[in-house]
Amino acid sequence: MPVKYIGAVLIFIACSGFGFTMAANYRKEVSFLSDLIRILETMQSELEYRLTPLPQICEKAAEQASGALKSVFTAMKEELEAQDAQDATECMRRALKSVKDIPEKTQNALKILGSSLGMFDLDGQTKEISAVIRQIGAQLNQLQQDQDTRLRSYRTLGLCLGAGLAILFL
Repeated sequence: MPVKYIGAVLIFIACSGFGFTMAANYRKEVSFLSDLIRILETMQSELEYRLTPLPQICEKAAEQASGALKSVFTAMKEELEAQDAQDATECMRRALKSVKDIPEKTQNALKILGSSLGMFDLDGQTKEISAVIRQIGAQLNQLQQDQDTRLRSYRTLGLCLGAGLAILFL
C-alpha cells in the first residue's frame, strides 16, 4: 500500500518538475535573445566606428556575454584565429557545434549572423547585423508577449498532469 503512494508522489513530482523545467527553458530563451541583441549592437558599433577585426569583435562579445553565449563567441574567436575554416559561416557552425546549451531560436540567429560576417563590405556587414537585430527583436517581442501566459500554462499543465497520473495509479 505505501509503495503506491510513494509512486504517486514520485509521478507527481516528475510531471511537475517537467512543467517547471519547460517554464525555465522559456525564460532562458528570452534571456539569451535579449543578451544577444545587446551583444550584436556592440558588435555593430565596433565594426562601424572602430573598424575592429572580427576575432577581436568576438573576443569583446565573449567578454560581455555569459554562459553558453560566452562559450560560442570564445569558440568563434578561436576558430577565426586558427583559420582552419574557409569563412565566418563555417567558424560559427563549428562554434555552435562545440556548445550544446543554446536554444534553437538563438542558434538560428547566430547562424544567420555567422553567414553575414566577413561576407560583405563594412556597410553590408553592419546592415546584415541590423537585420539580425530586427529579426531577433521581433522574436523577443513575441516571446515576451506570450511569456506570462506560457509560463503559467507550463507550470499548471505539469502540476495537473502529475496530479492526474498520480490519481490514475492510485
